[in-house]
Amino acid sequence: MARYSYQFPKRENLLRFQKEEEDNLLKAIPLFCFPDGNNWAPLNEYTSETFSFVLTNIDSSRKFGYCRRLLPAGKGSRLPEVYCIISCLGCFGLFAKILDEVEKRRQIATAVIYPFMQGLREATFPAPGKTVKIKSFIPESGTEIIELTRPPDSRLEHVDFKTLIGCLSCKNILKVFASVVLERRIIFIAQDLSILSQCIHAVAALLYPFTWEHTYIPVLPKVLLDTVCCPTPFMVGIQNQFLNQVLDLPMEEVLLVDLCKKELLKTVGDEDDILPTKLQDQMLSSLKTQQTKEQTSDEINKTMSDTFMQFFVKTVGHYSSHFKEQKGGKRVFQEKAFVNAVHSKSIRRFLKSFVKTQMFSILIQAAEKNTTMPKGYFQQKVQEFHELKKSK
Repeated sequence: MARYSYQFPKRENLLRFQKEEEDNLLKAIPLFCFPDGNNWAPLNEYTSETFSFVLTNIDSSRKFGYCRRLLPAGKGSRLPEVYCIISCLGCFGLFAKILDEVEKRRQIATAVIYPFMQGLREATFPAPGKTVKIKSFIPESGTEIIELTRPPDSRLEHVDFKTLIGCLSCKNILKVFASVVLERRIIFIAQDLSILSQCIHAVAALLYPFTWEHTYIPVLPKVLLDTVCCPTPFMVGIQNQFLNQVLDLPMEEVLLVDLCKKELLKTVGDEDDILPTKLQDQMLSSLKTQQTKEQTSDEINKTMSDTFMQFFVKTVGHYSSHFKEQKGGKRVFQEKAFVNAVHSKSIRRFLKSFVKTQMFSILIQAAEKNTTMPKGYFQQKVQEFHELKKSK
């Protein structure tokens, strides 16, 4: 059974309500740090790995767990350890760098970690695009200045599309996207926990400006495998050693994605027909270009994000024009007019299904409560798209 040997901040420094919340977390965290179970034999060698998981609260808010699983310094056979940071913020790159520093200090002594974490706690967390400097002392090395930087675009700071592109063909990425857009049941399979969590977070990010509202467990612990029997939508990741066990469970229609073999093991059968044909061809062409072009991870993230956001700009970007104000100032969305406003038959067919999803309903409910439409990044892109159409 996994157990705790180190904790920051120390429990006596927490308030009562924080301790109650922490007790619940402490019960769940070990399951996700060792999703493959606790039956580990002592090891002489083990390549450290970084992965993340998600905990969903009762109010549907989410916490991210960032993990570094490693073999501590020493001689002879020993058990691996996991260092886990829990945060309300999705920022994989920044927390991965923090875990690099934790691992470096762990190889010296556990006691060296605490001053570093205390320095982090006292520092102001950087805003998007900003950097914070942490001064930290390491025996034999002296004082170090560690710089932690967040990317300028907060939409992409938890995303690594490069891993997804490397694990699936362009056509299969679109089939997965089509299934996610209609809020279906999707299981991802991989051995490497890092690949598993990075690919699922990347798929979820393709939905911007929408959010996956259903069961979302990028790393599914062994004890929770029967989650795949749920009749409701879910997006989960399991290690391939549990594949046969999962296949023996009574599941509804599901898309089963093998990230190791780069193929779809199970499909519903209509994945090629969900997205509007013309837009699907445009996205496929863009994806193929990205797979053959030399780009940095940041460039891939931006290009991928823009490719899929343009899909929503062209299909639902006109939604803000279809609210009718009733007596009392209440705004009501005109769904039929919204769907029929599109000239393309294939886009109208897609919208008739998409308007039934929870992610679209939540967007509309929020818009109905506001007297003015939000002016975010997506709305900016919608405006640019319509202005470009007018200029042609």
